[in-house]
Amino acid sequence: MQRRKTRNVRVGGMTIGSDAPVVIQSMLSAPSYDMAANISQAIRLRNAGCQIIRIAVPDREAVKLIAALKEQVGLPVVADIHFDYRLALESVSAGVDKVRINPGNIGGEDRVKAVAVACANAGVPIRIGVNSGSVEREILAKYGGPTPAAMVESAQYHCALLERYDFYDIVLSLKSSQVVDMIEAYEKMAEVCDYPLHLGVTEAGTKAMGIVKSAVGIGSLLTRGIGDTIRVSLTDDPVEEVYAAQNILRSIGYYQKGITIVSCPTCGRTRIDLIALAKQVEEALAQVEKPLTVAVMGCVVNGPGEASQADIGIAGGDGCAVLFKKGQVLRKVKEEDILQQLLLEIEKL
Repeated sequence: MQRRKTRNVRVGGMTIGSDAPVVIQSMLSAPSYDMAANISQAIRLRNAGCQIIRIAVPDREAVKLIAALKEQVGLPVVADIHFDYRLALESVSAGVDKVRINPGNIGGEDRVKAVAVACANAGVPIRIGVNSGSVEREILAKYGGPTPAAMVESAQYHCALLERYDFYDIVLSLKSSQVVDMIEAYEKMAEVCDYPLHLGVTEAGTKAMGIVKSAVGIGSLLTRGIGDTIRVSLTDDPVEEVYAAQNILRSIGYYQKGITIVSCPTCGRTRIDLIALAKQVEEALAQVEKPLTVAVMGCVVNGPGEASQADIGIAGGDGCAVLFKKGQVLRKVKEEDILQQLLLEIEKL
């Protein structure tokens, strides 16, 4: 897939843009005043594979989180600012790695300029976060609602506010809870600028539906080369967002770490408990970082042939299975030994 060419933006030690891999982000959900809970959650996110964390900064007390997170967690930190430009300035002074704002809702030109100058002097980029609920009234009136075209015009307006002060270290997001609108907004934005794009479906919902909506929205854009950093927004433990993001990237070959499992849906030919076995394999390999494809197939019809590109796999039989590697059968094993023998072969790879 050919990535859309963008300028590069540095966020702490990370690069966001087409010259770097797609970056996984999440946001802390612990109360902003609870330092210990935020540190604990951030460590869990880091250990799960999150690369950038965002925090809400509703008041000056929350600014204290920035230094603590950078010292104890070590990931780049993004400050999410609404309305009070002074919180953006204080976050920059506290060492934040990126600021997320809507330049249009922090006050007059002097305040926008103050934030742009402070970020420029500190080398801190700004993410302009537009979503369907934040489009300006006059733009809503022009388009009759928060349409994709309305979100793009709003984003262009916000970019112009920063560009007026020669600030171009910008990342853009145009999120909507409507997947089709989200896709169209990003497509339109990708045509009119070279800023890196942060992808996400806002208010996607709880885990089950939220992952589906995010996979459709984020995944469809990534397959067309659009998108440089992603967040899967879920009403759930944010660690689940990271796992979902990894799986989206892994499914299209953008995430080269960990196990990709290929398994068939089973049919009347299946003579082993494949559903339980597939779940056992997935659980056993959850912490393996080798970039391998492992096949768990119900029978020889869907085994070495259809899963021939798998690095290693099993194909079930009647109370047994065959182990195969790159489509070539290695040996036959008893049903009770399948998982153990599969794991032994994976250790050799």
